[in-house]
Amino acid sequence: MSTIAPAPVKQSDPSSLEKIAYDSVKEIPTKEPNDQNRLGYHLWNYLKEKKGSVAVAVKQSGARILIPENEAVAIIEAALKARLL
Repeated sequence: MSTIAPAPVKQSDPSSLEKIAYDSVKEIPTKEPNDQNRLGYHLWNYLKEKKGSVAVAVKQSGARILIPENEAVAIIEAALKARLL
């Protein structure tokens, strides 16, 4: 039985909301890598829908972050400000 190589992963455009959201949470320490993905998804949803706030997105994500939530929100907001301005 032979195996086929996986399909290559196409990187998203650096200016897309998805890339901005996921890059904004890279510095947040989490218990597992999937927690960062979960946090990035909720942040992307917030940026797309413009409902709520970054703090709400962090809380709704249920990500197991290893720093206080208010500190994570400050880091994310600073990263967003740097990318979106």
